[in-house]
Amino acid sequence: MENIIESLQQFWQFTGFANCTWQHLAMIGIGLVFITLGIVKHWEPLLLVPIGFGMIVGNIPLFPGLQVSIYEQNSVLNILYQGVRQGWYPPLIFLGIGAMTDFSALISQPRLILIGAAAQCGIFGAYLLALAFGFTPSEAGAIGIIGGADGPTAIFLSGRLAPDLMGAIAVSAYSYMALVPVIQKPIMLLLTTKKERMIRMERPRTVSQKEKIIFPIIGFICTAFIVPSGLPLLGMLFFGNLLKESGVTRRLAETARGPLIDVVTTLIGLTVGASTQADVFLTGNSIKIFGLGLLSFVIATTCGVLFVKFMNLFCKEGHKINPLIGNAGVSAVPDSARVSEVVGLETDPGNHLLMHAMAPNVAGVIGSAVAAGILLGFLG
Repeated sequence: MENIIESLQQFWQFTGFANCTWQHLAMIGIGLVFITLGIVKHWEPLLLVPIGFGMIVGNIPLFPGLQVSIYEQNSVLNILYQGVRQGWYPPLIFLGIGAMTDFSALISQPRLILIGAAAQCGIFGAYLLALAFGFTPSEAGAIGIIGGADGPTAIFLSGRLAPDLMGAIAVSAYSYMALVPVIQKPIMLLLTTKKERMIRMERPRTVSQKEKIIFPIIGFICTAFIVPSGLPLLGMLFFGNLLKESGVTRRLAETARGPLIDVVTTLIGLTVGASTQADVFLTGNSIKIFGLGLLSFVIATTCGVLFVKFMNLFCKEGHKINPLIGNAGVSAVPDSARVSEVVGLETDPGNHLLMHAMAPNVAGVIGSAVAAGILLGFLG
């Protein structure tokens, strides 16, 4: 009888019930919220559902030494997590993004690349704020990249500059990507007048296939020479785009933008979510990171809109830019461009801005990778 009781007690010690704390329950609750937002609200379900479920996986209370935790060497989750820690997954995501992206809007309106550059002020603004809050320069650089609204870039940079903060940074970046319409629309309405929102932009010219093929080659050489440390992201982005536009590598392009990016996105979401274990994630620094991430996103959107207004001071009548596309300078493709379209149609039902907003949007993808390379070069 004593042996049975002792065995039951030992069994109990290995259960999640015996090792559960309120922190575990809190993180599981947050995971359920993420899943709910993804399924019910359709807020970036391809990101929030895997991350939310990963949070639940990572916060199941475990008896120490079972070799199943994401932070225990050689566990299955730990092996999958190496793609995040070592930076293998983000370049593969960029390969898929390149294979999905049409740079025609940017090629036909090259001046709009400046909007994408202006929006990167959010990254460097958050960097300075993070320094003021007591973070080290490397940690501040990793936090600042949240302002680019680019989850893979945030993972890539934080894995090198601040691996201990990666979970909070990645979750913050993906959360704000999902909240693009909620965050950006009020800022856009606040900073623009009705007259400005009704500006109709000239139709972009048609881009030839030859231009589309040349662009990723020239674009890669120029950006890589300027920021060699951004090579893994920039190289894969432009290579993916070349696969798409060359016309002779259709199978490779379809694989990159289909099965490959789907598998890698699933693994990133699940492992990033699982990395948010209660004892690691629920800290004062995590709260600061979420606050700074929000500020960086606000700064990026504000700078993008205000920079368009500044550009219009030098544009002739008929060639002015609608400042509503300024928000699209962040690299949340195509969500921020859709926000430009929606807000524009609310003011003028016949004013379609999506094709114009895609130019700074794809420029923002390049800009965030360049900014990551700059931070990595100086702080890495």
